[in-house]
Amino acid sequence: MEINQITNIIIGKAIEVHKQLGPGLLESAYQECLLYELREANLKVEKEVALPIVYKEVKLDHGYRIDLLVEDKVVIELKTVEAFTDVHQAQMLSYLRLGNYPLGLLINFHVKILKDGIRRFIL
Repeated sequence: MEINQITNIIIGKAIEVHKQLGPGLLESAYQECLLYELREANLKVEKEVALPIVYKEVKLDHGYRIDLLVEDKVVIELKTVEAFTDVHQAQMLSYLRLGNYPLGLLINFHVKILKDGIRRFIL
Protein backbone atom coordinates (compact mmCIF):
# COMPACT_ATOMS: atom_id res chain seq x y z
CA MET A 1 0.00 0.00 0.00
CA GLU A 2 1.25 3.47 -0.92
CA ILE A 3 2.20 5.77 1.95
CA ASN A 4 -0.39 8.44 1.10
CA GLN A 5 -3.12 5.79 1.18
CA ILE A 6 -1.90 4.70 4.60
CA THR A 7 -1.89 8.26 5.97
CA ASN A 8 -5.38 8.90 4.57
CA ILE A 9 -6.68 5.85 6.43
CA ILE A 10 -4.87 6.88 9.64
CA ILE A 11 -6.26 10.41 9.54
CA GLY A 12 -9.77 9.15 8.77
CA LYS A 13 -9.67 6.70 11.67
CA ALA A 14 -8.22 9.33 14.03
CA ILE A 15 -11.10 11.66 13.11
CA GLU A 16 -13.55 8.84 13.77
CA VAL A 17 -12.04 8.22 17.22
CA HIS A 18 -12.12 11.95 18.00
CA LYS A 19 -15.76 12.23 16.92
CA GLN A 20 -16.70 9.32 19.19
CA LEU A 21 -14.67 10.35 22.26
CA GLY A 22 -14.18 14.11 21.91
CA PRO A 23 -11.31 15.93 23.61
CA GLY A 24 -10.42 15.62 27.28
CA LEU A 25 -9.33 12.02 27.77
CA LEU A 26 -5.89 10.63 28.46
CA GLU A 27 -3.54 9.91 25.57
CA SER A 28 -3.69 6.18 26.35
CA ALA A 29 -7.45 6.06 25.67
CA TYR A 30 -7.02 7.55 22.21
CA GLN A 31 -4.05 5.26 21.55
CA GLU A 32 -6.04 2.11 22.30
CA CYS A 33 -9.04 3.23 20.25
CA LEU A 34 -6.91 4.28 17.26
CA LEU A 35 -4.97 1.02 17.49
CA TYR A 36 -8.27 -0.87 17.34
CA GLU A 37 -9.55 1.15 14.37
CA LEU A 38 -6.35 0.77 12.36
CA ARG A 39 -6.25 -2.97 12.92
CA GLU A 40 -9.91 -3.18 11.89
CA ALA A 41 -8.83 -1.44 8.67
CA ASN A 42 -6.39 -4.34 8.12
CA LEU A 43 -3.27 -2.28 8.69
CA LYS A 44 -0.22 -3.69 10.44
CA VAL A 45 0.11 -1.65 13.62
CA GLU A 46 2.59 -1.95 16.47
CA LYS A 47 2.16 -0.16 19.80
CA GLU A 48 4.93 1.30 21.99
CA VAL A 49 7.72 0.32 19.60
CA ALA A 50 11.12 0.52 21.27
CA LEU A 51 13.50 2.86 19.49
CA PRO A 52 17.13 2.44 20.53
CA ILE A 53 19.84 4.99 19.87
CA VAL A 54 22.87 3.81 17.94
CA TYR A 55 25.95 5.79 18.92
CA LYS A 56 29.32 4.89 17.37
CA GLU A 57 28.16 1.33 16.65
CA VAL A 58 26.83 0.93 20.20
CA LYS A 59 23.11 0.25 20.54
CA LEU A 60 21.70 2.07 23.58
CA ASP A 61 18.22 1.18 24.77
CA HIS A 62 17.40 4.63 26.01
CA GLY A 63 13.70 4.01 26.56
CA TYR A 64 12.27 5.88 23.59
CA ARG A 65 8.93 4.46 22.50
CA ILE A 66 6.93 5.21 19.37
CA ASP A 67 3.22 5.38 20.23
CA LEU A 68 2.10 3.60 17.04
CA LEU A 69 4.01 2.37 14.00
CA VAL A 70 1.87 1.61 10.96
CA GLU A 71 2.99 -0.70 8.15
CA ASP A 72 6.62 -0.21 9.27
CA LYS A 73 6.48 3.19 7.54
CA VAL A 74 4.41 5.75 9.43
CA VAL A 75 5.20 6.89 12.96
CA ILE A 76 2.20 8.15 14.94
CA GLU A 77 2.88 10.22 18.02
CA LEU A 78 -0.25 11.03 20.02
CA LYS A 79 -0.69 14.03 22.30
CA THR A 80 -3.39 15.57 24.47
CA VAL A 81 -1.95 19.05 24.93
CA GLU A 82 -3.13 22.65 24.59
CA ALA A 83 -0.79 23.20 21.63
CA PHE A 84 2.20 21.60 19.96
CA THR A 85 5.59 22.89 21.03
CA ASP A 86 9.02 22.80 19.46
CA VAL A 87 9.79 19.82 21.72
CA HIS A 88 6.95 17.78 20.19
CA GLN A 89 8.23 18.53 16.70
CA ALA A 90 11.83 17.70 17.67
CA GLN A 91 10.64 14.43 19.21
CA MET A 92 8.90 13.42 15.97
CA LEU A 93 11.89 14.34 13.82
CA SER A 94 14.18 12.37 16.14
CA TYR A 95 11.94 9.29 15.87
CA LEU A 96 11.94 9.51 12.08
CA ARG A 97 15.71 9.95 11.93
CA LEU A 98 16.59 7.29 14.52
CA GLY A 99 14.27 4.70 13.00
CA ASN A 100 14.83 5.79 9.40
CA TYR A 101 11.07 6.06 8.87
CA PRO A 102 9.83 8.13 5.94
CA LEU A 103 6.79 9.82 7.48
CA GLY A 104 5.27 10.76 10.81
CA LEU A 105 1.95 12.08 12.03
CA LEU A 106 1.77 14.11 15.22
CA ILE A 107 -1.86 14.01 16.37
CA ASN A 108 -3.24 16.13 19.20
CA PHE A 109 -6.64 14.95 20.44
CA HIS A 110 -7.06 17.95 22.76
CA VAL A 111 -8.63 20.13 20.06
CA LYS A 112 -12.18 20.96 19.05
CA ILE A 113 -11.70 19.89 15.42
CA LEU A 114 -9.10 17.15 14.90
CA LYS A 115 -7.82 18.44 11.55
CA ASP A 116 -6.46 21.40 13.53
CA GLY A 117 -4.43 18.98 15.66
CA ILE A 118 -2.58 17.05 12.95
CA ARG A 119 0.95 17.76 11.74
CA ARG A 120 2.66 15.73 9.03
CA PHE A 121 6.44 15.25 9.02
CA ILE A 122 8.58 13.88 6.20
CA LEU A 123 12.16 12.69 6.72
